[in-house]
Amino acid sequence: MTKKHELTDETITHEGKTLHRIRALVDIPVMGVKAGDLGGFIETEANLSQEGSCWVDGEAKVFDNAQVYGDARVFENAQVFENARVYGKAKVYGNALVYGDARVFENAEVYGDAWVYGDALVFENARVFENAWVFGNARVYGDAWVFWNAWVYGNAWVYGNAQVFDNAQVYGNSGVFGDAQVFESARVFGNAMVFESARVYGGTWVFENAQVFENAQVFENARVFENALVYGDAWVFDDAKVCGDHEISS
Repeated sequence: MTKKHELTDETITHEGKTLHRIRALVDIPVMGVKAGDLGGFIETEANLSQEGSCWVDGEAKVFDNAQVYGDARVFENAQVFENARVYGKAKVYGNALVYGDARVFENAEVYGDAWVYGDALVFENARVFENAWVFGNARVYGDAWVFWNAWVYGNAWVYGNAQVFDNAQVYGNSGVFGDAQVFESARVFGNAMVFESARVYGGTWVFENAQVFENAQVFENARVFENALVYGDAWVFDDAKVCGDHEISS
């Protein structure tokens, strides 16, 4: 196998580890890299596969047992470490951190000041950015976006075209999917689900086994919980509480 990159003598100490800047030994056209170009920093050659078009660029750092492979790219000031994996055509950049046993793959992107860690998975065409955190056993996939200080964690999953943003939190065993949006410090947790074109925002909590779906909107500190359903074109707001087995559809 022809080597794609080598370690140079340029080193830095980072988190107590000695990292080497890399140099390309062959052209990598898809990354715009020419033989002889310098890349980012890795601890050992095992951090960056010699196969595929994968590359570490800029001041990015990959170390510990982390691996970048396939056609993935880690660049700018991003860091991938511990046992994390970045592969497929995934991109990690900006000041993003991917660590623990996290996986970022397929066409997913993690950037800005986002963190993905624990056993979290970010994949397909998902985006995690702008100070968002995805951790625990969370899954973010499809065309979902998690951004603006949002947290998705526990066993939660966000997928489809869903968006979680603006200090919102989705956690427990909950799910947000379809074209749903959860934002403005709202929380979805327990076994709750928000889906289709529903909107949950403004400090609202949806939890336990509650569901909000279709075109419903829940906002202004409302609470939807137990086995309640809010759907259709219903609006629930202004500190209202919907609980038990109640259903509101208009």
